[in-house]
Amino acid sequence: METRPVPLQLSAPKPFEPNIDKIKHKLLQHGVFPTPKILRNIRKKEIQKHKRKLAKIQSNDPNPPLTESQQQALDEEEHFDTLKREYRHFTRAITAKNGNELIGKPWERIERLKFRELASGSKEFVGQNLKKENLRELKQMFEDDLNWVLDNDIQLDDYYGSLGGENRKLDPAKRWRSEADAIRVLVDRLSARDITMNNWKFVRIMKQSGLQFTESQLLKIVQGLGFRGSWRPAMSVVEWVYGRKDQRDLKSRFVYTKLMSILGKARRPQEVLDIFNLMLGDCIIYPDMAAYRSAAVTLGQAGLLKELMKLIERMRQKPSKRIKNMRSRNCVPALEPDLVVYNAVLNACVPSHQWKGVFWVFKQLRKSGLKPNGATYGLAMEVMLQSGKYDLVHEFFSKMKRSGEALRAITYKVLVRAFWEEGKINEAVQAVRDMEQRGVVGTASVYYELACCLCNNCRWEEAMVVVEKMKQLPHSKPLEITFTGLIISSMDGGHVDECISIFQRMKDHCKPNIGTINTMLKVYGKNDMFSKAKELFEEATRANSYYTSPGSDATSLKPDEYTYSSMLEASARAHQWEYFEYVYKGMALSGYQLDETKHVLLLVEASKAGKCNLLEHAFDTLLEAGEIPHPLFFTEMLIQVTAQSNYEKAVTLINTMAYAPFQISERQWTELFEKNKDRLGRDSLEKLLNALYNCDATSEITVSNLSRSLQSFCGSGKEREFSCSTFIGCQVTDISHLDGNKEGVDVDRTENVPSSPASLMVSESATYVSSNNQQSSLSASVDDVDDDASYDGYSDYLENELSILNLNGGSEDSDDGEELQMPMSKDSDSHELKLPSAHEILEIWKKSRNKDW
Repeated sequence: METRPVPLQLSAPKPFEPNIDKIKHKLLQHGVFPTPKILRNIRKKEIQKHKRKLAKIQSNDPNPPLTESQQQALDEEEHFDTLKREYRHFTRAITAKNGNELIGKPWERIERLKFRELASGSKEFVGQNLKKENLRELKQMFEDDLNWVLDNDIQLDDYYGSLGGENRKLDPAKRWRSEADAIRVLVDRLSARDITMNNWKFVRIMKQSGLQFTESQLLKIVQGLGFRGSWRPAMSVVEWVYGRKDQRDLKSRFVYTKLMSILGKARRPQEVLDIFNLMLGDCIIYPDMAAYRSAAVTLGQAGLLKELMKLIERMRQKPSKRIKNMRSRNCVPALEPDLVVYNAVLNACVPSHQWKGVFWVFKQLRKSGLKPNGATYGLAMEVMLQSGKYDLVHEFFSKMKRSGEALRAITYKVLVRAFWEEGKINEAVQAVRDMEQRGVVGTASVYYELACCLCNNCRWEEAMVVVEKMKQLPHSKPLEITFTGLIISSMDGGHVDECISIFQRMKDHCKPNIGTINTMLKVYGKNDMFSKAKELFEEATRANSYYTSPGSDATSLKPDEYTYSSMLEASARAHQWEYFEYVYKGMALSGYQLDETKHVLLLVEASKAGKCNLLEHAFDTLLEAGEIPHPLFFTEMLIQVTAQSNYEKAVTLINTMAYAPFQISERQWTELFEKNKDRLGRDSLEKLLNALYNCDATSEITVSNLSRSLQSFCGSGKEREFSCSTFIGCQVTDISHLDGNKEGVDVDRTENVPSSPASLMVSESATYVSSNNQQSSLSASVDDVDDDASYDGYSDYLENELSILNLNGGSEDSDDGEELQMPMSKDSDSHELKLPSAHEILEIWKKSRNKDW
């Protein structure tokens, strides 16, 4: 057995150590007592003197003598290099003589030979000339297949390549021609992939830029990133630069103020608050008036009135003594809010409808001696409009004219909207004419508001004249969006014929988009015009639609989720269930996911009309997505399988309902059976009750209430005690507190569930849910017009259906509190159901046995 060679380990030279006894003797000769402190100092100085002496000797002798171990290591290394060189020459000679590396090696495969040829390509360069063909081939490989290798390297610009020839040398320290080029390349690289500090490439890119990251450079970098909308890299740049030790004391409040401005444009109020609080904690970057303005504008746009008031209070206070780098509290004076800050307060009052805040702002302006400008009056009018104070809108408009402030188009837009809300259409038209007579350049938004106002009041022909004026203005909305908005306004006003007329007039100006199609489908569906809705829907689904000219993009008319939803509603209103099934299948094949809140009532009604397969497919789709179906799905499917005499499926479905996070009371079950008398006979209910007796049903509240309801409905005197062995304790949510039309079952409300309800439902329903290979994928479609999720035509059906399951938030019936056969106590301080004790189980078992005897 051969022993492995042990690598040489050169022994480190023994460190120099001065003689302590000799030092003590010298100290005593000079009359100095050798204390430990003195000995430590002298020892340290002796070691330093020895090191200086050795360094001086080594500097004078360029070739210091080697030790014996070092000489032995060098000899062994030289001998190894000689053997390695001789072996390479030998193998080359053998290969050249034989001409084939497989000669004499028949056991090796061709793949091993190819791998060896690739490995042999990595030879050391020994002075031979490189072949240009190989270099070109390597270049082609990097450009085609290995481009990811150069992903981290900096791409030089085309104009930079003109500085030298092909053989120019690139100095990393002088990579860029100027500072502007370095900043531009850095901004390009950071914004290209939104690289932040969490990315390992970030530090490398920052260091490769070669910048010193001064204040002016950081301002340009942050501004460039903000112009491209890359606010995350901008925050990472500032955090990384000022997080280094050499830059901690060089922070600039101007950089942080610029960063807050970038975050404000990106609508990131929380990040702005974080930066602002960071500035408050350091005296070097303590906020000035510009920083307060930037933060106030962002908070005002976000509607954060409470945080904005705290900011104003902070302005009037001097900085705390505990902040960093604080030399004197008088170095940072207290500030007073200016007009920009007060306008931000008015802007924050708009979404919250705090109309009383307007008077507070004007009171503060009078105290501060500030004069309101046009933006102040305009924002005050906007607040009053959103709050429904139309008289105050006109009052502030009159004050604005008396103050001499220049009237702006945005002010007239608010005024037109106020007249519209009041029903004063002629006054709204007169206000726009007054704007034109005053010489105020109107914007497209003013004319669009007036056109919608006219269409809403059955004056669409006058609105077309306004649209012609709007087409001549810059920065106006596309005509497709404009006409769609006019159709919606007419629909809201109840003018169906005007909607159709506007749609026909639209074809003379532009081609309708999918948003317009969805709006017209909604118009046709709500007014019993199924034939027109069907014709429009089929035109939108055809690839060669007459709306799409040759060579144009046909995807603009591709049906989306809202298209199918509107057509489903129109088919259900007209009771066209065959076409309803056709649209539903098209929606599933297109990959759009079922919206339970919108389609639950439509699917239940379709199931009652004989389309049971659609309800089962929707049920299956929801389970596969890990969601819990709506209670109406369960009850309708239970009625179906019971009517089909499939009691095995019915029992499985009932056990599945037991694990759902909702409860159905005995009264609700009874009303459900009363309503479906035409579908369920007395014999069917009795057989369902017997099926429950003959199976191991869980002892949940819903199942127990169902059993008692069947007993009372069938007039049976039987009693059934459910075994508690299958009980799974969980906190459930009664469906009486849910709104079936607005929201589904919230699974997140359940707590303390040992087994996931969704997984239990998927496993137990696998035996009866019809398999369907059509997978529904989540696909969001953003439309130009907001979709109306309500189903007005089914309001009567909704009230009737929800009254059965008590989904309208009514008080629970007294039957909800009936005790189960198995006693289960509920703690008053907790919402968790407690399992019965062993003694209680024994007592119940004895009573049941006595009844049997």
